[in-house]
Amino acid sequence: MPELPEVETVRRTLQQLIVGKRIERVTVRLARIIQYPEPEPFCHALVGQTFREVGRRGKFLRFHLDNLALISHLRMEGRYGLYASTEEMEAHTHVIFHFDDNTELRYKDVRQFGTMHLYPLGSELDRPPLIKLGIEPLDPNFSFAVFQRLIMNRSTKIKPWLLNQEYIVGIGNIYVDESLFRARIHPERTADSLSRIELRRLYRAIVDILSQAVEAGGSSIKSYVNGQGEMGMFQQQLLIYGRKQEPCVKCGYPIEKMVVAGRGTHYCARCQK
Repeated sequence: MPELPEVETVRRTLQQLIVGKRIERVTVRLARIIQYPEPEPFCHALVGQTFREVGRRGKFLRFHLDNLALISHLRMEGRYGLYASTEEMEAHTHVIFHFDDNTELRYKDVRQFGTMHLYPLGSELDRPPLIKLGIEPLDPNFSFAVFQRLIMNRSTKIKPWLLNQEYIVGIGNIYVDESLFRARIHPERTADSLSRIELRRLYRAIVDILSQAVEAGGSSIKSYVNGQGEMGMFQQQLLIYGRKQEPCVKCGYPIEKMVVAGRGTHYCARCQK
């Protein structure tokens, strides 16, 4: 599933591609993608609207139109692309935004898990699915003091706590594993067992890794590409994720993999005791 760096990269690409384009009509070919409202009023409301800005909230794209906000989650394999209206329609294309300049924004989703919600502009942060989201880890307001307050006295294991989007948004399996490795923290440690020094290392690892991943265009582990079909490059900088049985870059011990909170988890038993 695309995480913050991948979604941010898609956002930046779409910002360049579709801002200023006016919607002539919308075609929905798979109704369950549209979570709110029903597909018919969804399509009707968007006619005549112009894309003004492409934002992001956690792992969600947040499209601002004239007076509407379209919230989109890519889930496992959702992707957007801009096409000429004459180009052949690819399989698994489920939603098409037809523009008045004979181009189309197409949403393709092989797994069909993606979602779209449409709300009046300005109300979207107070409605599902954005209402319960936590703080943005790359926001200037995400200080170490804020991080420490969020995690204080939490007895849950540190990995599922970091994956919980109600505390910090946008961090998924890849970047949690990387952050814990660089902070030298075992993924099954409880949050309240971490010292101030360990918390500071973890905070810095989260911010640094996400920032570096954004600049590299995200990580293309499976099918992720940006809005122009380009792969991310941060996977070349991953130190632990996806490297089971390879030697640890720090100590040479074979990297291990286990399941924590239902998620495959990579760690070094020597570096992360």
